[in-house]
Amino acid sequence: MKLEIKDSPGQLVAALKPISDVGGNIKSVIHERDPLSENGTLDVQIWLELPEGKLNSLIETLKENDVSILRVGEERFIIRKSVIIIGHLMHTDLSDTVDRIDGTGYAEVGELSMVMPAINEPTSAKMTIKSDSVQDIDRAMAILQEVAEQKGFLIIEPLEGF
Repeated sequence: MKLEIKDSPGQLVAALKPISDVGGNIKSVIHERDPLSENGTLDVQIWLELPEGKLNSLIETLKENDVSILRVGEERFIIRKSVIIIGHLMHTDLSDTVDRIDGTGYAEVGELSMVMPAINEPTSAKMTIKSDSVQDIDRAMAILQEVAEQKGFLIIEPLEGF
């Protein structure tokens, strides 16, 4: 769920308390202070679990609390882990590397950005793997480590906690 709240004291509580009131379980909150919008509001992303049938009452309560709802949707994978991979990624079939993670059904490559200095130079890439549990992230990382050994990559991890 992505919300837009005023940048004033108590607004984050006004967004979070209704979730608790309907029996929801907050998994993660990303409260971005920068950049502040032109109208003085902030974006807040909340990953949560709700009891069956409680979404509509939560939405009504948030609107009553003057909290703007920008997006409501289901995201299957909420646990993320980012690593740096260094090696000849393009010459060793990058799509195969991604497919080995995506093909598990319990994890997927959510983001991938690369820097390629020259044709015959090693590539550096930031890869973010998403899943719905820490155990499955660890399983996906084990697959990535296996691929790295086979293809001669160096993996630097993790870039953030999760």
